[in-house]
This record gives sequence, C-alpha cells and structure tokens, in this order.
Amino acid sequence: MPSPNEILAELKKVKYPGFTRDIVSFGIIKDIEVAHAGVTVILTAATAKPDVIEKIVADVKAAVAAMPDVPAVEVRIEQPPPSAAHRAAPPQAHRDIPGVKHIIAVASGKGGVGKSTVAVNLALAMRARGWRIGLMDADVYGPSIAMMVGVEKAVSLTPERRIIPLERFGIRYVSMALFVDSETAIIWRGPMVTKLEAEFLFNVEWGNLDCLVLDLPPGTGDAQLTITQRVALAGGVVVTTPQDIALIDVKRGVEMFREVNVPVLGVIENMSYYLCRKCGKRHEIFSHGGGARYASELGVPFLGELPIVRELREGGDNANPIVAANPRHPVSIAFGEIAARVIDQIEHPNAREAAERG
Repeated sequence: MPSPNEILAELKKVKYPGFTRDIVSFGIIKDIEVAHAGVTVILTAATAKPDVIEKIVADVKAAVAAMPDVPAVEVRIEQPPPSAAHRAAPPQAHRDIPGVKHIIAVASGKGGVGKSTVAVNLALAMRARGWRIGLMDADVYGPSIAMMVGVEKAVSLTPERRIIPLERFGIRYVSMALFVDSETAIIWRGPMVTKLEAEFLFNVEWGNLDCLVLDLPPGTGDAQLTITQRVALAGGVVVTTPQDIALIDVKRGVEMFREVNVPVLGVIENMSYYLCRKCGKRHEIFSHGGGARYASELGVPFLGELPIVRELREGGDNANPIVAANPRHPVSIAFGEIAARVIDQIEHPNAREAAERG
C-alpha cells in the first residue's frame, strides 16, 4: 500500500470545493493512517456547511481509492473541542487601514469578463456620487489598472518609505504596473505576491477614503483568499458575462466570498448585449439574462447589466474611462445606477442581511 506521504501528495490534487486551492493547503488533513485493512484519512471540519464536507469526503475517498493496492478507504471527521475552537485565532487576523472607511472587492470566477474595466468605472461612478475613492490593482501577474487610468508621473515615497498613490479623475490608485516595465514578465511565487499585496494594502498613504476598491485577480486562488483574510471587506462584487460557460464560474466567485464570511453585494453582467450604432438594434450575441438568473438562484442581488460598446473599450485603451470621459453616455448612466446600489448596500448592511435571510 502507499505510504502516508504518498497519500498526502495525492490529496494535494484535490481542490477545496469552489476554490483552485487544494484541501491540504487549507489545513484540514489531520492525519493519515495506513493499515492492512485499508487507509483512514482524518479530517478536521473547516466549514459548517454539510454539502461542502460531503463533497470533500467523496473526493478524498475517490482519490485514495484510485491509488494502487488500497483495499478500502475510510474518512473520519473530527470536530475541534468547543473550548479550543473558541480560543483558536483565525489564520490571518483582519487589520484596519487607517483612514479607510470601507473596502470592497471586485472579483470574477474566470478571466476575460471585463472585471478590471468594471472595477475602474465602478470606482469612478462611486466618486461621481461624492465618495472619496481609492483603487488598488491586486492582479500582480496581469495588472491593467494603470493603463486604464493613466500614468502621469512616477510613484514616489514618503520619508518613512511609504508609497504615495497616484491620483487621476479624483481617485487614488496603485498598481504593480507602476513599478515594472510593461514588457517585463512577473514570475513570482505565492509568498512574494502576498507580500506585495500587503504592501499595497498597509504601506500606501491612502489618506481618508470612503471606500477602497480592490480589483482582484481572476479566479479563486491564494492571492484572492489572502486579501479577503487580511482586511475586513464590506462586500464583494462578482462580474460575469451572460454565456453559460462564464456563469458556471459565478458560483465559484460567490462561494469564495461566502466561505470567508464576506457579504456578496451582487452580480454584474458585463457584455450583456451589443447595441448597433448603425441600426440601433440590440443584439444579444452572448445570450442574455444569465447573470440575473444565477444571482437569483444563489440568493444574491443582481446589480445591473452593461452592454458592449466601442467607447467602453476605447476608454480603457486610451486611459480615459467612459464614466470620466462621457458621464452622460448610457453606459456611464448604467454604472451610476450600479454604484448607487453598491453604496446603498454598504451604508445599510442590516437591511441587506435581512433581505438575504428572506
């Protein structure tokens, strides 16, 4: 039979439900016992959700049973003693950012859905409603916020070696793209990425902000989890496109926030339809309505839909986002309505929680 180390290596291939991270890295494998009768895997319950536990148990059994010479597999769940659970500290305690009232995260279950475009224009729309806004590009490997907002000068430091964010269109922002050449490939391991994220969160002179908007990397991996565990988020926004293959990932994004007890402010459907400038007709080239349907099924608000328009793409390419360049454009108005819904949920969390409880 395989050794405990060989079994542990195999279990590293088992993903935690809804995440790209494996169950071993979550720390829920307590022990592995190998005997003539078979293999016993002992887990510590990492969640109170029975369906998640059931899925983990099934995946563990399947993975170990598929190994050669394993006659039987048993999985035991051990609950920590109440006193120990009460005393246990979270893996990463939440820290406050001085001067920042609220923090929200814009996420997506997959790339290519226009998440960064939404994050930039949502931040600008919130700024247009009188809020003091900061924007942090948390996507280390594919930073795009600097290109979309523009770089007018180099980043500078205070005498205490704290980063002074750039400011444009009335919002303060920081991005990895401000520190490296645009053609430089960023090849970093996880610890370096999480360290940079901590620098952007806690070593930037954000000043007094009503809200800091975080543009998370696509997916549900370590970088996203680290941020959600470092700071207390007022909520998360999930961006999707209408087609079914993208909507499958909406659930992953929503579950990521729920697993770390972050309120889900809602779902935004980007590229919802194409409005032809010549004929004036609406063409639903990626289907339509999936975002609203999935939001309803998952019990989270639907914040709104955004069409495909050339001006939205050109604004990002030219460092002149549509909400700032043309506030009266229908897309800018749509962003304003979404921003109003987000702000309302941030300011009235008790009403949101009551609605979620039904």
